[in-house]
Amino acid sequence: MSLLKLIGVLLDYPKEELWQHGEELLDACDDPALTVARRRQLREFVQQLLGSDPLDAQSAWLGTFDRGRAMSLLLFEHIHGESRDRGQAMVDLVDAYRRNGFVLDARELPDYLPLLLEYLSQRPQAEARDWLHHIGHIAGMLAARAAERELPHAVLLEILVEAGEGKVNLAVLRQRASEEVRDDTAEAMDKLWEEEAVRFGAEAPSDDCKPPHRSPARAVHRETQP
Repeated sequence: MSLLKLIGVLLDYPKEELWQHGEELLDACDDPALTVARRRQLREFVQQLLGSDPLDAQSAWLGTFDRGRAMSLLLFEHIHGESRDRGQAMVDLVDAYRRNGFVLDARELPDYLPLLLEYLSQRPQAEARDWLHHIGHIAGMLAARAAERELPHAVLLEILVEAGEGKVNLAVLRQRASEEVRDDTAEAMDKLWEEEAVRFGAEAPSDDCKPPHRSPARAVHRETQP
């Protein structure tokens, strides 16, 4: 299992099958591209996950990534929000997948980070690094917020930033994260629902831009050639 595939699996909703592949996950932590310290941190993350109850892990995941927008794993959420530009960006990304012989086999938005990482894990290293470089600021902000909230996922996101070899200043992003108002509290969620008005006609956002409810079924596979 490649490093990007591993990070994608660990960031994804923890399906019960994950506990059946513990040894494979632990072996993948020893990627030679990582420093000794990063290998140790990654292994500790996996061991902690495997040592938890699946239902508890799933509940924790939903509380981390499916509550509020700050920790959303939908990349275009952080770039376009709910604007119509997001819909075109989705189309362009799906086209990129298809041009390289990959199709989605589940109802998941193409900008979902674990999905993108699975795709990149099967692309040339230079291309994958270029993608990671371009999303480095998003991964960095997610890493900073995860660290601020004392979430173990911070190390996964920091590894993505490092793999992109960009000039993301995590110290600056951590300072910014520390000054943000949390959007995952009960009060913040209630306020969000109160402020979002229902819009119709030309003002309504397109359906394909709505963040989906999380589903444990998602993957990218190479298209079988006839």
